[in-house]
Amino acid sequence: MASFSCPVSYVVRCSTAKEANDSNKQRYVNVNGNFIGSISEASSRSLIAFVAENGCVVNDVRQKIPTKKQLVDTHRQGLIIEGGVGYRQTVVIRSYEVGPDKTATLESVMNLLQETALNHVWMSGLLSNGFGATHGMMKNNLIWVVSRMHVEVDHYPIWGEIVDIDTWVGASGKNGMRRDWLIRSQATGHVYARGTSTWVMMNQQTRRLSKMPDEVRAEISPWFIEKHAIKEDAPEKISKLDDKAKYMNSNLKPKRSDLDMNHHVNNVKYLRWMLETIPDHVLESHQLSSIILEYRRECASSDIVQSLCEPENDGILRDMDMIEDNEINILHGFSLASEILKCGGLLGSYNQGALRYAHLLQIEGEAKNEEIVRGRTTWKKKLTTIPFSTQ
Repeated sequence: MASFSCPVSYVVRCSTAKEANDSNKQRYVNVNGNFIGSISEASSRSLIAFVAENGCVVNDVRQKIPTKKQLVDTHRQGLIIEGGVGYRQTVVIRSYEVGPDKTATLESVMNLLQETALNHVWMSGLLSNGFGATHGMMKNNLIWVVSRMHVEVDHYPIWGEIVDIDTWVGASGKNGMRRDWLIRSQATGHVYARGTSTWVMMNQQTRRLSKMPDEVRAEISPWFIEKHAIKEDAPEKISKLDDKAKYMNSNLKPKRSDLDMNHHVNNVKYLRWMLETIPDHVLESHQLSSIILEYRRECASSDIVQSLCEPENDGILRDMDMIEDNEINILHGFSLASEILKCGGLLGSYNQGALRYAHLLQIEGEAKNEEIVRGRTTWKKKLTTIPFSTQ
């Protein structure tokens, strides 16, 4: 059975529970953004039933996108901060957002960052019916695309923990926008993670980058503030990998469920493809503390993807579990018991070093492989106890 949406949308102002018992109570109807008039409760129910029966989706009734700036959103546990331009959302870490160690996964963290960004636009009153697009962007057939993202995680929230996520925006050059985040424990006030990203506009039809129209700049510039979650004065360049990379996964195919509302592969899927190339012993003993993603092009549902990974400091820092006992020979030929060295002794500080990996996702099977995204991940040794606990 096929479904479709009508080009006509309806906005019906809901009455209170008490008013719902009175069939003569009036409701306002808005068609295609134009005020038509008021109708009775019974008539509004008939109108909704009619459009539903004829295959129309009454999105405006179901979403109730604000047309004016909102200060508080009780449904999403969100409120406007930073002098009226920033946004804070309180969330509880759900069971499906954590891994085997009962801490939130990086994929869940990235999803929360995206959700709070969209809810920030929602609260602003600028949201049209696009994926975070403003009214001016929709008029010019424009959508947001992320060109760079940098996330640093000191500690991962645990299952059931309540965290506050702050987000705000600022200018990035003439035609871009920067969005930053802070994730903070509500119980302790400690900052768990911080992130920054750069966004540019793309024409939805031509799929080419676009300059920022003046009307869009007028919409979003009042929300800009000069505040940075992560200072990036001179970002370190990520070198391109080739087929000689140490780790490689090929023949990766996007699924329909991997597509977002802009019909390209979701950013979190890129992250999953990258992390699948990390060796198992690193995943077991380390946690991801930093990730940088530099986006080159979008990935469509028909593309076949190859994921490459190369250690950047493999010869300097190695996981201690991979070091054999007979390798530990120091002090001019004298051997010491590996148990002494591995139990926080001479190699204790050595084992605290971070592991870094360079990543590349590219389109597979073409004469010249097209880059989708370059990345760098940094990993630190997992903690044996929960941070900031009372024990």
